[in-house]
Amino acid sequence: MRCLQGDSKVRLFPGFFLVAILIGLVFLPATYRCAEAKTADVVMVPESFSTLAEMVSPAVVNVRTEKNVQGAGRALRQFHQNPFGNDDRFNDFFEKFFGEQMPKEHKERSLGSGFIIDRDGFIVTNNHVIENADKIKVKLKDGKEYNAEIIGRDPSTDLALIKVPSGNNLPVIAFGDSNDLKVGQWVVAIGSPFGLEQTVTAGILSAKGRVIGSGPYDNFLQTDASINPGNSGGPLIDMQGKVIGINTAIIASGQGIGFAIPINLAGGIIEQLKNKGEVTRGWLGVVISDINDDVAEYYGVKDKKGAMVMEVVKGDPADLAGIQANDIILEVNDHLVETSRDLTNHIAGVPVGEKVKIVILRNNKKQTFTVEIAKRPEESKLASKNPEKGREDELGIRVTNLTKELAQRLNISPGEGVLVESVESGSKAAEAGVQEGDVIKEINHQAVKSAKDYAAQIAKLKKSDAIQMFIWRMNAGFVVVKLTK
Repeated sequence: MRCLQGDSKVRLFPGFFLVAILIGLVFLPATYRCAEAKTADVVMVPESFSTLAEMVSPAVVNVRTEKNVQGAGRALRQFHQNPFGNDDRFNDFFEKFFGEQMPKEHKERSLGSGFIIDRDGFIVTNNHVIENADKIKVKLKDGKEYNAEIIGRDPSTDLALIKVPSGNNLPVIAFGDSNDLKVGQWVVAIGSPFGLEQTVTAGILSAKGRVIGSGPYDNFLQTDASINPGNSGGPLIDMQGKVIGINTAIIASGQGIGFAIPINLAGGIIEQLKNKGEVTRGWLGVVISDINDDVAEYYGVKDKKGAMVMEVVKGDPADLAGIQANDIILEVNDHLVETSRDLTNHIAGVPVGEKVKIVILRNNKKQTFTVEIAKRPEESKLASKNPEKGREDELGIRVTNLTKELAQRLNISPGEGVLVESVESGSKAAEAGVQEGDVIKEINHQAVKSAKDYAAQIAKLKKSDAIQMFIWRMNAGFVVVKLTK
């Protein structure tokens, strides 16, 4: 909306007096609104994004990959993935129906985007764009193409750094500051959606700190700037032409909802990949959760801030320092811990070998521990490899042990607990709200370590005894389900 300024004169001809009055009435509210906007110093719509696009787009690249795939390709696999990891029964089913018809080997191609961060040829993109690629081709806006090599990858944040030969005097994009972003401000996405190179879309920053279940370091920017398959790895830029995010994910069922990795989160990771080819993160050795209303009531905690320790990995830093399950972590080196994700991100940034002061709440009393941070392992070695099936009990629940494969599928750390495999319709458990896929961690404040342990705890309860199940639930966190035997 533009406001006209200056001394504008209107000549009224005979016969047009009434028309002029009506026009005046129409424009009066607009003039008033302009005055309000000027007072608030608000710019509603930029005149054009053209200058911004011309300035930034030369440093945005199209990334094409190729890899040899054994067996069924992506088109088949997306319809036949086992929701609970590797399972012989599922593999038998798949082979029975596709057996000899499955292609032995074929080439799989994918498209993505990226952006150049220095003149030596380093390019940022998403890990899922180049993962397992045999060949990577980078195409610039001017049509030049280069073969690229992988410098380093970080699957945990879906970031990757690739490189093309130096000495090409490549255009670059500078980093902005994602911490200073305000919800509602204009942002622009540039990339190659559906292989359509150098596409520019604009929108606003819809939200910050979004958790979408992609991993332990979820902290996405949400935008309504159009992002589609092929945009992955491209930059989300501010109105100064600086990168404030890396376009990464979309919600398939939600039009106009896209997510980008904040550049302040990505910056340190990119630097580690550039210097070392890998990312090293701090490790405390605990499984933690947020303190929601159920947890606060369950443990008698008034303030819901902090991170509750659900499990402590034996022999790891927290265990060696004396931290225990059910402790609530309140501070790390005087940094107040707001949520479990806040704790995870903070510890990840602590150098390996550094000692930190951790304040916890145990039995309503504060205690302080000194913990020497270790290197976060690539994989946990906690889970049993042999699942043990339970039976449907009198509550209507059938459980199975939580294996490493199941834990990976559920996007949680493997450890103690049992997975609810099924809930009988109309049973006490179903009426109380227990769901398939729940992970039962405790029963009446007693840890559940296996299917046998679960069965023993249920068996020792008498009829009409009250039961409180402390449960981890996908996309909901920890909940408490109450029922009677």
